[in-house]
Amino acid sequence: MFIDKDYIEGLLEDAKTTTDDEINKILDKADAFEGLTHREVASLLVTDKKEHTDRIFDIAGKIKEHIYGNRIVMFAPLYVSDYCINRCKYCGYNHDHEFERRRLTMDEVRNEVAILEKMGHKRLALEAGEDPKNCSIDYIVDCIRTIYDMKLDNGEIRRVNVNIAATTVEDYKKLKEIGIGTYVLFQETYHRPTYEEVHLSGPKKDYEYHLTAFDRAMEAGIDDVGGGVLFGLYDPYFEVLGLMLHNEHLEEEYGVGFHTISVPRICQAEGVATSEFKYLVDDETFKKIVAIIRLAVPFTGMIVSTRESMEMRKDLIKIGISQISAGSTVEVGGYTAREHSSTQFNVNDDRDAIDIISWLIDEGLVPSFCTACYRKGRTGDRFMSLAKSGNIKNTCHPNALMTLWEYALDYGDDKFKSKVEGLLKREIPKIEDANVRDLVSNNIERLRCGERDLFL
Repeated sequence: MFIDKDYIEGLLEDAKTTTDDEINKILDKADAFEGLTHREVASLLVTDKKEHTDRIFDIAGKIKEHIYGNRIVMFAPLYVSDYCINRCKYCGYNHDHEFERRRLTMDEVRNEVAILEKMGHKRLALEAGEDPKNCSIDYIVDCIRTIYDMKLDNGEIRRVNVNIAATTVEDYKKLKEIGIGTYVLFQETYHRPTYEEVHLSGPKKDYEYHLTAFDRAMEAGIDDVGGGVLFGLYDPYFEVLGLMLHNEHLEEEYGVGFHTISVPRICQAEGVATSEFKYLVDDETFKKIVAIIRLAVPFTGMIVSTRESMEMRKDLIKIGISQISAGSTVEVGGYTAREHSSTQFNVNDDRDAIDIISWLIDEGLVPSFCTACYRKGRTGDRFMSLAKSGNIKNTCHPNALMTLWEYALDYGDDKFKSKVEGLLKREIPKIEDANVRDLVSNNIERLRCGERDLFL
């Protein structure tokens, strides 16, 4: 397999001998957007000198600004089923946990989506436990079809990313045909002994089947995939190198690696006690990990959810995060009834979506509801070629401005609209291409007059 435990452990041990001069040369390389070798990533992970860490953060911020500018992509999760046949120590959906499980009917899916559309969301991450009987691939496809068909006033979901269990090429083809965005799957841990320890039973216990899920998704034609681990299950430095090896495998075999990397940490949930896990990641180590991932794979999107607090999300956005959720609930049916029930994990940033969006604007950021790349065919290696050339921001920044203005017109009060108008006056002149700048200005007026869904 492409994940070699002994190789990763050897890298981390060998990296302890890296000199200060070597560290500085590695950081010079990262500062030039050249990416990093496995050994170089390991060297940055194991260094504990403040001058090194400070420079890691500085370069990560520079890379984030250069590639993504000041935009931040918005999304919300939609949990459709908490049935699960796996027994995973870290998960509230563990089959052994006793609570009343449910899956949404299509009418309930419509109700949830209606609320999400009232919140202004255009991009969802569909989530479900693994249960072929109660949550089959056909049920998931029906949910996606229902989501795309659901329209409320000017609201519509334009991209559905999917985070469901590893499955077959045939099932992935069904997801491709229905028009999913990114297929997301967390390996949870790349350390096989730990993986087998925390996955007690169920299909997910098969390490290799889970690990090769993206290969089958790629074979089925899905060229946007998103990886991640659950930090806290094992040594976080081992996990970062596992992510790098996995990304490299996909690039070598299919021409494109991860479209996104998510960085969840273990947190409290019903039936899950964080005291059971000895590799919990403290805040400073967590920020260092995010920054090093940004240095190692500068063109890969990075996602943080509402597991993290407002303060932590603010810090992480500066050093690498390019997508965040807003107004989220992690309960099945939770948008319809925000009341106590069993959840996979607890939410720490529980502000309303518009409050988070307003806060981002106050922080000098441009919240983006854009889904243009997905609908224009800029996916997979086509997206990465644009990102690596530096040209992706020439469409992403204008699209972010137009979708934010559309959001303000449909969901903001006068105060919020005024705030966004101020942002537009500040940001539109920054568009370097005069033709694009004029097009955006024209489209802003077209949106004001009632048109919708304008993008490059």
